[in-house]
Amino acid sequence: MDMHTVVSGEDAQRGIARVVVGDGRAAATTAADVVAVARHGARIELSEEAVAALAAAREVVDALAAKPEPVYGVSTGFGALATRHISTELRAQLQRNIVRSHAAGMGPRVEREVVRALMFLRLKTVCSGHTGVRPEVAQTMADVLNAGITPVVHEYGSLGCSGDLAPLSHCALTLMGEGDAEGPDGVVRPAGELLAEHGIAPVELREKEGLALLNGTDGMLGMLVMALDDLDTLYKSADITAALSMEALLGTDKVLAPELHAIRPHPGQAASAANMLAVLKGSGLTGHHQDDAPRVQDAYSVRCAPQVAGAGRDTMAHARLVAERELAAAVDNPVVLPDGRVESNGNFHGAPVAYVLDFLAIAAADLGSIAERRTDRLLDKNRSHGLPPFLADDPGVDSGLMIAQYTQAALVSEMKRLAVPASADSIPSSAMQEDHVSMGWSAARKLRTAVDNLARIVAVELYAATRGIELRDGLVPAPASRAAIAAVREAGVQGPGPDRFLAPDLAAADAFVRSGALVAAVETVTGPLA
Repeated sequence: MDMHTVVSGEDAQRGIARVVVGDGRAAATTAADVVAVARHGARIELSEEAVAALAAAREVVDALAAKPEPVYGVSTGFGALATRHISTELRAQLQRNIVRSHAAGMGPRVEREVVRALMFLRLKTVCSGHTGVRPEVAQTMADVLNAGITPVVHEYGSLGCSGDLAPLSHCALTLMGEGDAEGPDGVVRPAGELLAEHGIAPVELREKEGLALLNGTDGMLGMLVMALDDLDTLYKSADITAALSMEALLGTDKVLAPELHAIRPHPGQAASAANMLAVLKGSGLTGHHQDDAPRVQDAYSVRCAPQVAGAGRDTMAHARLVAERELAAAVDNPVVLPDGRVESNGNFHGAPVAYVLDFLAIAAADLGSIAERRTDRLLDKNRSHGLPPFLADDPGVDSGLMIAQYTQAALVSEMKRLAVPASADSIPSSAMQEDHVSMGWSAARKLRTAVDNLARIVAVELYAATRGIELRDGLVPAPASRAAIAAVREAGVQGPGPDRFLAPDLAAADAFVRSGALVAAVETVTGPLA
């Protein structure tokens, strides 16, 4: 296998995984590899196959560099300046200059995990043998990641075409020993000092290498992979909170019957309905429709929960397919082909990734919206079927969760703004040479905010639904619901009672959801959820 995550030797003793990078021919990088490196500090090794592929591609580039004919990226300028043939003595300077000039990002720093994913995915492509980069440059990339050195990369500087140019340039600048980077201690210092401390020699770039380090969709792809990792937990959590809300509202679980979902065969819908049904198994609260406000059917936000969450799950499945294809790709321009040709191409255009990043933001916004509607219903005495107004201890004296729902509503409103597609926009650059771009980096950045907001929205529903269930005196919730309530209370989220400072409870609920603890608690009863 060319790239896989393993744990062995000293790393195993310290609990650190190791990712072995190959040439991509036998097995592509996996999403788990990206998460292991970006979030969990997995160490990276280059396989013999990768080193051989790097050396073979470099021989092709060196041979072309020796010829008098100009070759883009090897002996020419870049972008709109590609018409100039660069003489041999200026080519090293050309490669340094492209890195320095393209490291033009602005704004706040992006997160450490994003930079690590960005660098790792670029290393993956470099090791494919399609870029012409020397083995020692690839090894330096691995060494920097293994040392815990993180280049300072800024929020703005990528249009999502010709790759994530400015972000990748800031990473390449660190390899040269220039610019700023964060050390393993979290302190930002000159990159040259950090490299020296860790015994890493700065690279001296040669023909094509500067361009090859910059020309990829690695930032947007890394953020897509991590968003999918987070959303997997959040969609399971949302199924759980929807089930808890159904219990608290005395709804009917008959709408979750498998035969109803089989006649509209969307896989995600069936999975969400099955999750909710598993959570509600054995509930003494569901099905009490003939109360003080009898109803034939539950409101859409309750009854249609599997249809909305399921559509989001199917969107995630499509996004995973795109991510898997990108993880198997070698994105660069020009590329070294197996027959020795070096050809220009347009594979750096980020449209495939940008579209699914935007699609996920739309799905996440709708999931947040329906969760907020259920929360509002729990708080409204006219629609909650017997619960006190705002789930307050002494309504009028106590406001209960009134303003928690305000906060949730504000988050939902922002989610709707973040759902506006970035990929529908394009703005020309490089003297109209790069006249259509994907804006995929922007789509990825707003999706990260949307995912954060979704976790908070689900946490507020969890807070309201568990309180609502506990206020149903004399009715016994499902075993899985009881497990969720016990775990969230143990995590520091308090139950019903007089008004108190709510922000700490909401923060604890957010951390509980985000960590996967809600899913874990429920799965002790239900077994693995879909």
